[in-house]
Amino acid sequence: MRFLVTGAAGKLGRAVVDDLVEHGHAVHAVDRAPVPARDGVTSTVLDLADYGQVLEAVAGQTDDRGGAFDGVVHLGAIPAPGMAPNAVIFRNNTAATYNVFAAARAAGVRKVVWASSETLLGLPFDELPPYLPVDEEQPVRPQSSYSLGKAVDEEVARHFARWDPQASLIGLRFSNVMTDEDYARFDSWQDDPSLRAWNLWGYIDARDGAQAVRLALQADRRGAEVFIIAAADTVLRADNVTVLTGRYADIPVRGDVSGRVTLLSIAKARRELGYEPQYSWIDRVQRPMHV
Repeated sequence: MRFLVTGAAGKLGRAVVDDLVEHGHAVHAVDRAPVPARDGVTSTVLDLADYGQVLEAVAGQTDDRGGAFDGVVHLGAIPAPGMAPNAVIFRNNTAATYNVFAAARAAGVRKVVWASSETLLGLPFDELPPYLPVDEEQPVRPQSSYSLGKAVDEEVARHFARWDPQASLIGLRFSNVMTDEDYARFDSWQDDPSLRAWNLWGYIDARDGAQAVRLALQADRRGAEVFIIAAADTVLRADNVTVLTGRYADIPVRGDVSGRVTLLSIAKARRELGYEPQYSWIDRVQRPMHV
């Protein structure tokens, strides 16, 4: 199949492009930054805030081969709070998402998989979650302009799906995306788990994020839906029982929090998409030796 991927030069975008190509698909990669050439990948530099550029890309008119896409993966955004002024983040990200959704509708592309965010769960968890593990049933609680923009994106997706009952718009609430290069610093916070309590010690390996994107593209679904996408474990070597103390001890428990299992529930993604994380940081970092 043939897919368009926005934000293809980013950490997750690169993994998604690689995964789709490795599974036999063709990719047209778009980003503000150039995307390295490789077999199975064509690319265009464009501005997602410009609807005309987005429409041309989604309609297949920027690619020499041309033609329609089987789906769009929308990852392009300012990726976190604090990377630009709040108003800039909100304006840039919501406009880009609207432009992608609208261009897909205009071009007749009915499958869109896009990056929502774990931040909608209430990150940073200064206000504790209502229960553990956190799941998609919890009402969204944006705490920043970045996450407020993601809440708007999810609402916009629901209405685009309402306008076209045959459309599929799947939002993936990715946890903190990591690669092998990032894992080297994980041991730096093992002695002070509070350093990573802001997202309940969650993360996602970029390759597992890419797996989730591919499964969402393959899913035979209609309408707008969201899924939490995280690793199967936490960023800590310690079991959850040792960190769910103090202010965390009184949070009601509604599911499995044993061992090092993720506290960002991926049960829905497992059940409905067939998602199963393949990578754990703890398998890829050698424990430091103490003399």
